[in-house]
Amino acid sequence: MYRKTNLSRVAAGALAAASLLASTAAFAGEVTIWCWDPNFNVAIMKEAASRYSAKHPETTFNIVDFAKADVEQKLQTALSSGTTDALPDIVLIEDYGAQKYLQSFPGAFAELSSKIDFSGFAPYKVQLMTMDGAVYGMPFDSGVTGLYYRKDYLEQAGFKPEDMQNITWDRFIEIGKQVEAKTGKKMLGLDVNDAGFVRILMQSAGGWYFDKDGNLSIENNAALKAALETEQKILQANIHKPAAGWTEWVATFTSGDVATVTTGVWITGTVKAQADQSGKWGVAPIPKLDVEGASHASNLGGSSWYVTAGSAEKDEAIDFLNEVYAKDIDFYQRILTERGAVGSLLAARNGPAYSEADAFFDGEKVWQNFSDWLAKVPAVNYGVFTNEVDTAVTAHLPSLGQGAPIDDVLKAVDSQAQGQIQ
Repeated sequence: MYRKTNLSRVAAGALAAASLLASTAAFAGEVTIWCWDPNFNVAIMKEAASRYSAKHPETTFNIVDFAKADVEQKLQTALSSGTTDALPDIVLIEDYGAQKYLQSFPGAFAELSSKIDFSGFAPYKVQLMTMDGAVYGMPFDSGVTGLYYRKDYLEQAGFKPEDMQNITWDRFIEIGKQVEAKTGKKMLGLDVNDAGFVRILMQSAGGWYFDKDGNLSIENNAALKAALETEQKILQANIHKPAAGWTEWVATFTSGDVATVTTGVWITGTVKAQADQSGKWGVAPIPKLDVEGASHASNLGGSSWYVTAGSAEKDEAIDFLNEVYAKDIDFYQRILTERGAVGSLLAARNGPAYSEADAFFDGEKVWQNFSDWLAKVPAVNYGVFTNEVDTAVTAHLPSLGQGAPIDDVLKAVDSQAQGQIQ
């Protein structure tokens, strides 16, 4: 009896060893990754790769840095032609374009629902990469938004930090008028040829250019209408400094010409780059629209990682993403402090980096605030044609400052959008 049991144990041990060797052999490939931005996405992925390689030295990584447009073009070309052998194992996709790829190329990306626990991620990030109940991506960075404001300018106008907490956009405009009257500073920089501000406001009320089923929703879209009305009020109140393009917009606040900035958390590094402004900034939740379902939380931008279904290293790529991006809390502390990246894994906010006071923001726990707001971002359906509809919205934004009736603007946007997505 003893001998038989002992032999069984030996056999079981041999089987386990063989299994381990097979697993190791299977995970001995090179994982190729496409992404953009050497100082953010590329640098962060290199950090993730080094962490995984430290535990799995048999795995190597080839992280290829392309321009964002080149990544999208190469991905689109390969998927359209069916030449999947030209694809990488992992590719970075902007969240706004996720559904377009998933719906246009079914079966092109690995389904991850059964291999990764998505319950710990910000819900809005998981929903945007879900199709027919299955999840296809690994949530990465968030564009959770905040209202950055100059404490010194607000104080000169008679306002305290608590006066900026949980306000409405109408109140924001009132404050803006007083700030300009007392300090000569405009309240915000605004590019009327960019719909980013509209998208922030619209999502804060749980709306998007499409309804929950992905159908175009423009004319009867209460969230979009309220967003356009708010931008029109700002323009007509003349509390903004006009900006043409990204560089001019950034200069409105880095130069000290405006009192606030409303955008994604990724702008924090740019704000903090102005050393002479240290201690003068604060961060509050974004103002709320006056519409049913409105909140003080929203999102602008963000991307996620996708594993190509035809990858020869598919299992290895999934294991890598799962081990680092879904479980490594210390990784998220590192990319926060070094790159200003707020990840989508909610457990990361319990790490030490998130709870640190930031001297630049006069001792505020800025990262903790953003991580709290992250969990409150409304989930919406970005649909297949966000970029196309965004173009239609942008084309009609200048008319807001000329006093065009909002219903007329919505009708014009709807007409143009219908033509662009046919």
